[in-house]
Amino acid sequence: MITVTTRINILAEIYQIPFPLMCYSIRCLDKAAIMDDPTSIGAQKNDPWIVSTVMEVEEVKMVVKLIPIWSTCILFWTVYSQMTTFTIEQATFMDRKVGSLVIPSGSYSTFLFITILLFTSLNERLFVPLARKLTHNAQGLTSLQRIGAGLFLSILAMVAAASVEKERRETAIQQSTKISAFWLVPQYFLVGAGEAFVYVGQLEFFIREAPARMKSMSTGLFLSTISMGFFVSSLLVSLVDKATKKIWLRSNLNKGRLNNFYWLLAVLGGLNFFVFLAFARGHQYKVQHYIKPKNCNEKGFKPAGDLTALEMVKEEGMI
Repeated sequence: MITVTTRINILAEIYQIPFPLMCYSIRCLDKAAIMDDPTSIGAQKNDPWIVSTVMEVEEVKMVVKLIPIWSTCILFWTVYSQMTTFTIEQATFMDRKVGSLVIPSGSYSTFLFITILLFTSLNERLFVPLARKLTHNAQGLTSLQRIGAGLFLSILAMVAAASVEKERRETAIQQSTKISAFWLVPQYFLVGAGEAFVYVGQLEFFIREAPARMKSMSTGLFLSTISMGFFVSSLLVSLVDKATKKIWLRSNLNKGRLNNFYWLLAVLGGLNFFVFLAFARGHQYKVQHYIKPKNCNEKGFKPAGDLTALEMVKEEGMI
């Protein structure tokens, strides 16, 4: 009788997949490819509710292995949601005048979108080519490196937001004056830059790492992190309200402690970042075989050392 392990060996040889890369880390799922009653094999072998193929089991394992990275991306979108809620509320308590013109509070989010567009362009035109020259890696920046950069920038954004809010509140209470709303630009800038890295990194990661027959689900995984991020934001607000008896978060920010909430997000972001690093170090990519484009003058391209394999990129110029 051929065991599941033997079948995986055969598949690894047929599909030229390095044996260690077959997803052994979740062995309990292997039972789905084993018939409990050998006498009923003929009648039930084609019933997916009774027994699955080894490849189907391996595909499920591949999806399960994406969950740790998926979970650590949620907090970035929790931070992002503050840019459309509390940051706009901050602007209403700040000096928004430019000459005789009063800029609406919601209009300051324009700086967020400008930064996203700017860094999305710089990623491909500056950061990726520079990374290629430094690492001799065709990808330049891997998807997990992009996500990590975005998470780190989100932490800096919350530190900047907490500092600005502390200064705004103290100035409003002690001097009865308002500081300029343009002090909100740094946190918009940092979150926008972070989104440019995280958005591209997440989408690339889930599309490339998902099984070939589950590519549509990879987009769903990406979008679900955004929705979960906003949900966690609402949950945090409710928990903080109960824990602080509505001292931190008030409609009148001068009577609240919004800066403490931002510091809380910075601390959670820092813990989440270290958890992400632990998961990222243990993750193995599918192998991507890159072919140098004809019009590329860069030398020494090589596949990333941490890429491991199920898919081959065979079309020339696909980097």
